[in-house]
This record gives sequence, structure tokens and C-alpha cells, in this order.
Amino acid sequence: MSFFDAISIAASGLTAQRVRMDVTSENLANADTPISGAGISGDAAGGVQVGGIVNDPTPNQLVYDPGNPAANGQGYVRMPNVNPVNEMVDMIDESRSYESDITAMNTAKTMYEKTLDLLK
Repeated sequence: MSFFDAISIAASGLTAQRVRMDVTSENLANADTPISGAGISGDAAGGVQVGGIVNDPTPNQLVYDPGNPAANGQGYVRMPNVNPVNEMVDMIDESRSYESDITAMNTAKTMYEKTLDLLK
């Protein structure tokens, strides 16, 4: 185990949380965009490593909007399964996790600095 593993692990957590925030931001940005076929949202371990972004299996919403060019023959438009309230809660969680990783990194840095001061 390396002396700098704590910083490396915290940095990998920062990267994973940034990816989560990017996905959440994209979900929110496209929440009112009709769907033509695709969708969007993961993490693994060892430090932390993003394993991939997977589709949410929740069915898309059908919204009655006959004037929309994307409407089907009955006047319904397929909209993403994005719930803005859930996405905002996720964003708060991701932001707090990101802040925790920064705190862990700064704590490790302070410990390393104090150790070097003791060795002087």
C-alpha cells in the first residue's frame, strides 16, 4: 500500500462523482425533449471506477400533445422517464459526495505535510 493511496482513492471518487453529475445534468437538460429511440445512467470499485452508464428501465411517459411534430397518430409524444425532482435529489447527493472526496483528499494532504514537518 502506497503512502499516497488515500489521495489516489479520493481522486477516483471525484472522477466518478463528476461523471454522475454530468449524467444527471444531461438528464435534466433533456427532460422535456421527445424521445426518438435512445435513453441514458454506474460505478465499480478499487478506488472507484465508473463501470458504465446504463439505461433506466422505467418506461417512458406518453404525453398528449397533438401539435408536437413528434406526436404519434393518436397525438401522444414519448417523453423521457426523467423525474426532475429525483434528478435534483441525485444532484445534491452527488455534490455532497464530491465535497466529501475533496475533504478526504485535503485531510490526506495535511497529514502528509505534517509528517514531512516532523521529519525536518
